Amino acid sequence: MKILFLGSSNFSKIVLEKLIENNINISAIITQPDRPSGRGHKLTPTEVKKLAIEKSIDVFTFDKIKLHLDEIKNIDYDVAVVASFGQILPQEFLDYHLTINVHPSLLPKYRGATPIQSALLNGDKVTGVTIMKVAKEVDAGDIILQKEFKINEEYYRELEEKLAILGGEMLIDVFKQIENKSIKFIPQDNDKAIIVSKINKEQGKLDFSKSADEIVNKVRALSEEVGCFIVLDDRMIKIGRVQNVTNFYPNIIQNKILENKKHFIIGCKNGAIEILTCQSPSGKMVLAKDYLNGHSEILGKNVL
Repeated sequence: MKILFLGSSNFSKIVLEKLIENNINISAIITQPDRPSGRGHKLTPTEVKKLAIEKSIDVFTFDKIKLHLDEIKNIDYDVAVVASFGQILPQEFLDYHLTINVHPSLLPKYRGATPIQSALLNGDKVTGVTIMKVAKEVDAGDIILQKEFKINEEYYRELEEKLAILGGEMLIDVFKQIENKSIKFIPQDNDKAIIVSKINKEQGKLDFSKSADEIVNKVRALSEEVGCFIVLDDRMIKIGRVQNVTNFYPNIIQNKILENKKHFIIGCKNGAIEILTCQSPSGKMVLAKDYLNGHSEILGKNVL
């Protein structure tokens, strides 16, 4: 069986690595074009393109699939696999061959752009991966295979990696179903669909009128990609890792930084959190106790 792989993100790369490890025949790869990145805005290929070049697999960078349908027709493949590609696929493409998608949630829950972040933000204890047939409506296609995954204390990147590995393993099972002609398609219950959209940088600001658990969930979901931060006086402090310390500091005032040189503690709704790592605008991510050593003037102040 020959596979056309479409993906652009780190999640995509991990799924693709799993397929390559299992000697799946990848005919070609389609990914997003190189984009400006870093301080120098240097054109940078996607992680998927880098892997394709490393493995000597034909790779195409199409900004809009619909403008390259004639080229795609000339690719020899049996099934198209989509994993976090970043484009809506036209119906004409879907009509060529079976197209399946690796989606990191238990559909119909969390259709859309941010399923992993949404699971963490909402404090879900269980998430999963769905392999589905791609339909014109986003993430609404028939389910082929679905597996649950228990969430522990993972932050976004760790959970993304685990779900991508699971998704790659599930694809192997689906390919066997296709070859054995035992594949089944189960329609989704659209009434239970939860749609999630992209998350912007402003949503990374921590709100200490929320509970400690809600704040920890936000940092786990957003700190590594979108970024989390607090505002103190006129400075913005990036937040890397946090923990709920309500049991140790039950009576701290909401929004107030505790006067403790060894622990960066901030009061929140009915509790407290401890900042474990943080970063000043011109610095690097450091342990919070090291940050406090150089910025003891913030102790006792209120976070905006």
